[in-house]
Amino acid sequence: MNHISMIRKLVEEALHVKRLTCNIENEINYELTRLGHISDSDFEALELLMAEMDAGRIALVPSL
Repeated sequence: MNHISMIRKLVEEALHVKRLTCNIENEINYELTRLGHISDSDFEALELLMAEMDAGRIALVPSL
């Protein structure tokens, strides 16, 4: 199955634009709440996003 989760798509978007907007963050939180669990691949994607933010390569911004 080659299904890419919504969480991974949102992380990819944040990595692409080099910004984590409130909209992206809210959508990630919504998906986590809706699903009630997190897959290993989603967890790894979120870890990557956090590492990129910690390294200063992704900015947390209010909106685009």
